[in-house]
Amino acid sequence: MTLTHLNITIIGAGIGGLAAALALRRRGAQVTVLEQAEAVSEVGAGLQITPNGLSVLRALDLHDELAWCSQRAKAVVLRSHGQGREVLRLDLDQYAADLRYYFVHRADLIRILANAARDAGVQVRLLQKVQRVEWNPKPVVYLANGAQCGGDLVIGADGLHSKARKALNQVGQPFFTGQVAWRAIVPNHAKLPAEAQVFMGPGQHLVAYPLRDGSLVNLVAVQERRAWAEEGWHIKDDPANLRRAFSKFGGQAHGLLSQVDEVALWGLFRHPVASHWHMGAVALLGDAAHPTLPFMAQGGNLALEDAWVLADALEDSSGGIPEALAAYQLRRRDRVVKVVRAASRNAWKYHLRAPLSWPAHQILKLGGQVAPQRMVGQFDWIYRHDVTKSGE
Repeated sequence: MTLTHLNITIIGAGIGGLAAALALRRRGAQVTVLEQAEAVSEVGAGLQITPNGLSVLRALDLHDELAWCSQRAKAVVLRSHGQGREVLRLDLDQYAADLRYYFVHRADLIRILANAARDAGVQVRLLQKVQRVEWNPKPVVYLANGAQCGGDLVIGADGLHSKARKALNQVGQPFFTGQVAWRAIVPNHAKLPAEAQVFMGPGQHLVAYPLRDGSLVNLVAVQERRAWAEEGWHIKDDPANLRRAFSKFGGQAHGLLSQVDEVALWGLFRHPVASHWHMGAVALLGDAAHPTLPFMAQGGNLALEDAWVLADALEDSSGGIPEALAAYQLRRRDRVVKVVRAASRNAWKYHLRAPLSWPAHQILKLGGQVAPQRMVGQFDWIYRHDVTKSGE
């Protein structure tokens, strides 16, 4: 199907929304992105771009820009929480030499995508707060300022609390996982190398990796607890609460936590993958369709995959928009369900308590010595998946 005659509205100028806008515009569509904020930006968070997400950025000709403003990951290192002793080193350069993993500041990735989209002719409209979306018979987006917009297709890339998702699915209640997470960025006074450091403790873990030119470190600290916290990335907390929760973490972890002067706290909730990703001429992508826990670093990467497959399905279809959207969901949903399930099951590995933690760590160490290739490649089904290749 030729896209040159299509007028497409995308709700949300996040990673998925901007990537979809760029992919669709380069195929000829007229694309408008609605963003409720006063600027297209993200602050205060890092993320990992894994090879499956990188394949999309490469296909969009953005790999070099990403490489210039990020750190290429060389290894993942698992450590005990007390003194930070190394338990297992997964050497990506040695055992996954053909793949690239990057640590990037979210603001830098958003900037790269937004600039490329605007340069391609995408119209980005700021301060556009969406009130609701209707789809029958034609898609209509109702804005808080009283205006309406729509077009031939509306794509909801509007995140956890998506208005588009509510239009297509019954509103379900997420459940609290019993875990909360803090996010912070601190100076890299410790000179951490381009490696993901995972400090494992009883019922909690801390992840640290460098950003940009290596001068910053991104911290994500996860703790199991009964008291839930509000869901959302930008809820401020007192750094003293973070340090108190991780007071038994010593060595390098203690030094990193001592530098935190601003921190956000959010509760980790499980949301079901949406049953309906499309109806009429409305479609969902990214967190609007499938929110995922952060334990496989796949939120942004899955959104990039969605963006490419949606554009590809529209271009490949000979039966119009409804057929294309059905093909998009068919190509994506089973994989997404499997990845979301893997992420949900992954945190416990870092949270073992005595007496299980010591023998488990010894088994990990032995596995790294005896079968390092197998340890590195256990999630190849996620990372080596390339949606830009025919048939993926």
